[in-house]
Amino acid sequence: MKQDFLTYKITYTIIALNLLSYLVSSLFSGDIIDIDITALANLGAIYGPAVVLYHEWWRLLTAMFLHGGMIHLLMNMFSLYLIGRGAEQYFDTKSYLGIYFFSGIIGGLVSIVMHPASVGVGASGAIFGVFGALAGFFIAHREQIAAHTKAFMKEFAIIIGINIVIGFSIASVDVSAHVAGLVAGFIGGYMVSKNSKWLFLYAFIMVSIAILIAYYLQGQYAKPIL
Repeated sequence: MKQDFLTYKITYTIIALNLLSYLVSSLFSGDIIDIDITALANLGAIYGPAVVLYHEWWRLLTAMFLHGGMIHLLMNMFSLYLIGRGAEQYFDTKSYLGIYFFSGIIGGLVSIVMHPASVGVGASGAIFGVFGALAGFFIAHREQIAAHTKAFMKEFAIIIGINIVIGFSIASVDVSAHVAGLVAGFIGGYMVSKNSKWLFLYAFIMVSIAILIAYYLQGQYAKPIL
């Protein structure tokens, strides 16, 4: 067990932080099954007016460790458990964390664009980023590991398909954040797989995109609606 943790320490640490955050959320909410939306907002959920008008950009990070209910949490953590360990085998620590957090941030910003007055939480955007990064890795090395690439892409398509169906079936699940995170992660995974030094270029591209989206959002809120 100890060796397993040391091998996949990033994934297990992220899962642990999410579980701890959920415990804190349940205490504030008074319910461990479904977390009250007010508690989530107070703890750092994404809420467009607060993020853009009151410059609470930190919510883009804190929201990645908040979940609306037990099912939401378990689905995300199980997904991260499955794919995160694979990602740790192919990416170094800086690349893994960079892709994870940039995917989550971009997903959060796109979520605000699509749902400007909704409260959003969850690690889905970041987790889909890890999905995308793995796809980017296998495509970048498809000639060297053709058999593994084909098998992975088949499993990848099934997992993404299931999540998209779930996303459109459950109103509270934000598909736009999933797609944005997936794309951001794919770009990072592909670039880093081609050249590990391109991580800094990837970071520059993601920061630039985040700034452009933030600038766009500034013009979408005429007045505070909190």
